[in-house]
Amino acid sequence: MMADVVYRSAEGAAAVEARYRELLERWPVQRTELHLPTRQGSTFVLACGPEEAPPVVLLHGSQANSAAWLPDIALWSSRFRVFAVDMIGEPGFSARVRPELASDAHALWLDDVFAGLGLSRAALVGTSLGGWLALDYASRRPAAVTALALVCPAGIGRQKNFLLKALPLLLLGRWGRRRMWELVFGPTPDELPQAVQSLAGLMESVERAAKPRMVGIPRLTDDQLGGLKMPILAIVGGRDVLLDSRDTQARLQRAIPQAEVCFIEDGYHFLPGQASRIMDFLERHVTSLVR
Repeated sequence: MMADVVYRSAEGAAAVEARYRELLERWPVQRTELHLPTRQGSTFVLACGPEEAPPVVLLHGSQANSAAWLPDIALWSSRFRVFAVDMIGEPGFSARVRPELASDAHALWLDDVFAGLGLSRAALVGTSLGGWLALDYASRRPAAVTALALVCPAGIGRQKNFLLKALPLLLLGRWGRRRMWELVFGPTPDELPQAVQSLAGLMESVERAAKPRMVGIPRLTDDQLGGLKMPILAIVGGRDVLLDSRDTQARLQRAIPQAEVCFIEDGYHFLPGQASRIMDFLERHVTSLVR
């Protein structure tokens, strides 16, 4: 039997999937659940919003699944046909495979996802590793991407060696894990909103059960960035411990003059509350109904 590349144990996988299913039952708008066949295996997609509206594809980050969009989906699906895709190789309901990032494997997989959804073009919203996925696809399939909205995207700025900070903290038990959490997500408020509490519970299950990707994420070259002619919004945090946000900002401003870069000085790798900013960007730039 082949080893599971996503989970440490079958019990951990079952716990994460049960938590994920609980959150999906709280999805705030009517949804359709799809299981699309692709060359990498089955891919899980949540579809919602008016069927005739311009399409927007959501790509979550690593160690996550489409539940990450719970705080944002009601707003975006009010004006767009939104497709939240569970990335392969992550703790969601898509195939547990991790093809090489430094290849065209993920672009070919997204080709299959687009075909399964009946899309010829769509806007992409991606966060962290999902931001890299959006950038990789846009650089390989520019005619298929109408706009890019990226939150703390990998693939542009230098990837920091967070492991050097994280390993000593992991030896310090619960306090160390909490400190590592705060370095990535920011200080935990005394009282979390209910929706965020539920997401936090899922993330804790993922942290216990899932295997993080211990690989370098390919960075786009200046030529690849310069070839992106579609409207682009990038939102980055000055306190991001995983990615060099200043490097991201500088490379975007140099290579893609039309890119809108929102630099949040005291922001971490996790940047909640960006739904309205992204909605404004989409409303200004995503007008085509062509699929």
